[in-house]
Amino acid sequence: MTILHLVSWKLTATDPAEKAEHAAQMAARLGGLVGVVDEIQSLRVGPDVVGGANWDVALVAEFADEAALARYQVHPAHVEAGAYVKSVTAERMAVDLVV
Repeated sequence: MTILHLVSWKLTATDPAEKAEHAAQMAARLGGLVGVVDEIQSLRVGPDVVGGANWDVALVAEFADEAALARYQVHPAHVEAGAYVKSVTAERMAVDLVV
């Protein structure tokens, strides 16, 4: 079984340059977890490119199972990246699928 972890965020910034910087920082910090958190099988993260009513940043990651996802959630590197993400986001949406 593989767990597909999908997360989207709406950023607090309204200024386009500030929003772009926060999105880039999120992508760098979360993308930097690959190779650090062994449980990550694959991870893609980046800003929305269409705009409008879309959310601002999305992450798609794969984990072997729910236990691997749970270990990722509490890994110190993920907790550190998550602290930055929480500091620049207004809303978060997540869905975990079995694929």
